[in-house]
Amino acid sequence: MARMAFGSGKDWLLLALVAGLSVGLWLWPTGFEERLPADALQVKATVTAVDNAHVRQYGLVREGEQRVTAVPVSGPFAGRPVVADNILVGKLEMDKLFAPGDTALLVLSLRGGDIVSAVAQDHWRLSLQGQLLGLFALSLIAYAGMVGVKAVVSFVFTALLLWKVLVPATLAGVDPMLCVLGVVAALMAAIVFLVGGVNRRSLAAYLGALGGVGVTCLLSLATAPGFALPGSVKPFAETLLYTGYAHLDLGRLFLATICLGASGAIMDVAMDVAASQSEVAAHQPGVGRLALCLSGLRVGRVVVGTMATTLLLAYCGGSLALLMVVMAQGVPLVNVATMPHVAAEIANTLVGSFGLVTAAPLTAAAGALLLAKGRQG
Repeated sequence: MARMAFGSGKDWLLLALVAGLSVGLWLWPTGFEERLPADALQVKATVTAVDNAHVRQYGLVREGEQRVTAVPVSGPFAGRPVVADNILVGKLEMDKLFAPGDTALLVLSLRGGDIVSAVAQDHWRLSLQGQLLGLFALSLIAYAGMVGVKAVVSFVFTALLLWKVLVPATLAGVDPMLCVLGVVAALMAAIVFLVGGVNRRSLAAYLGALGGVGVTCLLSLATAPGFALPGSVKPFAETLLYTGYAHLDLGRLFLATICLGASGAIMDVAMDVAASQSEVAAHQPGVGRLALCLSGLRVGRVVVGTMATTLLLAYCGGSLALLMVVMAQGVPLVNVATMPHVAAEIANTLVGSFGLVTAAPLTAAAGALLLAKGRQG
């Protein structure tokens, strides 16, 4: 029982390896750090006063400049009042107004060690984000024990792999589809074998998930001409071109996001099927490969049915405002379905769902071969 609770030596070795890789990724430079101004300092500050004399209201939007007086709470200028600019550009999703008592992120421009200008970048959210992340980790560990610890490590490793490897590699010109496939293969291996243990069950789940992601990528490439979607359909994709990366293939980048977005759900399906097969094999040691495969297929049908709806809800949640706009304007359903932004979410949902449908039987077949004791029936 203790071995099952704390894992084998291989599990501990893998945990140490992934934790070490996470530390290495944290320290690994992306190559884009030099783009940050060397004479800029970011500090947390408390807003003490605001001046809205130069803020102009045009209906729902505001333009102009808000003057913010704030006192940094850390760094070399802690306790010293600083007057910062808050530029309003007339976009609700980008503009923010500060009030006395707010906590802000200030970017200080320095010259000779003195402040020459300051910008109120945004509201300070790192404290709340850190608290929620810590509460999430503690809750996960309290509920799942050692498995929770492994899940937290895999969570951190995944975030660092995406930020430190996927993003800079894609910016450097590596093919987005190949880059996503490589990163997804690595992170799925870390997550599946960390959480599930280094065993045949995890291997079956990994093989099934890898096959499902592969099918998703192939289908996204096959359906791309039919959808005829511009790669700039995703938020900030066009902005990327104007920041010195006009050489990037936004179309390939969009297809890569389909594979990346579906990979988590595909991995869940694969692990569910493999775990159920492992339990059947443990309680019925004499079960044959065919019976174990059929058992996995039956579980997979139920899991896929709910997980496909999960994808639909996830993508609709991100586009709810758009759907409300087109309904409020009385746009015909045919027009709505062919709008680039809506069609992109439809492609995400349907192509990703094919990955789910194929991951379940692939995992069932792999689990039957790896977990059964060799009987055919």
